[in-house]
Amino acid sequence: MRGMRFTRHRGVLRADLDEVEAGVLAQLAEEVLGLVDEPEVSGDPLAALVGLPPGDVPEPDGPVLSRLLPDAYDRPGADGTDPEASGDFRRYTDADLRAGKRANAQVVLDTVPEGGGRMTLDRDQADAWLGCLNDVRLALGTSLGVTEHTDPDDYADNDPAYQALQVYGWLGYLQESLLSCLEPRVSGTP
Repeated sequence: MRGMRFTRHRGVLRADLDEVEAGVLAQLAEEVLGLVDEPEVSGDPLAALVGLPPGDVPEPDGPVLSRLLPDAYDRPGADGTDPEASGDFRRYTDADLRAGKRANAQVVLDTVPEGGGRMTLDRDQADAWLGCLNDVRLALGTSLGVTEHTDPDDYADNDPAYQALQVYGWLGYLQESLLSCLEPRVSGTP
């Protein structure tokens, strides 16, 4: 899957995807959409009346979602978090954070050509791709337990972890390829 590479051409970014690459990227974007779906929250009628976010937003369920939606505040203690401050922060940011991650994944789904082919991205779409690729790598890396010492060569070729690590590495290659084509945004311009 190392064939796909982003290039810059006349102000847009483009890449040619084969059928497998397009399918993998679409599946991973779908999985991000499923991970960051809106959680069930307890209602606070007074808050809703004045336009505030709903009541308590549940903590992320599991290590992958915790990595995508981390606690905001640390404090000295056994678990390293301040539940009250983190809960307040989550109440005001969770919906927007999830919406941004869903929007990025949707851009990937909307721009990946079904069955493969040429894909072109404008700058905003490229930024969404970077966000989604980052989320996918965070989720995959967390579920695989990737550290700086992880080496795919320590796994047998037929091991599912080896195959997942190959995808993880390929996603990093795509991020690097995409970043190398982007020009810095000038402050104050879109």
